[in-house]
Amino acid sequence: MTDSSDITARNRYLMMTASRIAGAGGAVFGVILLGRAQTLGPQLVGLAIVISAMTMMAIVPRALAARWRTPPEA
Repeated sequence: MTDSSDITARNRYLMMTASRIAGAGGAVFGVILLGRAQTLGPQLVGLAIVISAMTMMAIVPRALAARWRTPPEA
C-alpha cells in the first residue's frame, strides 16, 4: 500500500467508527427522552429515536464497508 491508500483506509475506518458513535449517542438521547417523558407523545418520539439510532448503528457501517470494499482481482 502507498501512503495515500493508508490514509484513505484510516479515514474510512474513522468514518465508520464515527457513524457507530453517532448512533450510540442518538440511542442514549432517545433513552433519556423516554425516561423523562411524562406523556405518550414524547415517549413515542424517544422510542422512534432509539429504534432509528439502533438501525443506523447496524446498517450504515456495513453499507460504507460494502461501498468501499476493494474489488476482487481477476
